[in-house]
Amino acid sequence: MAWNKPNPDDRSDNVEKLQGMVQHTIENIDRAEESMACTDSEEQLQSIQAKNERRRESLQAFRSEIKDESKQ
Repeated sequence: MAWNKPNPDDRSDNVEKLQGMVQHTIENIDRAEESMACTDSEEQLQSIQAKNERRRESLQAFRSEIKDESKQ
C-alpha cells in the first residue's frame, strides 16, 4: 500500500488568486446588472439583486483576506 504524501502548503500566490477572484466577481456583478435591463419578471429582478448583494459581501471578504495575506 502506497502512502500519499501531502502537498506542501504554498501560499505564495494567494494574493494574486484572490485579486483574480475579486475581478471575476466584479465582472459577474456588471453582467448581472446589464441583464436586469432585459428582465421583465419581478421575481428574476429580485433574484439578480439578491445574488449581487451576496457577491458584494464576497468582495468585502476577499479584500479583507487580501489584506491579511499581504501582511504575511
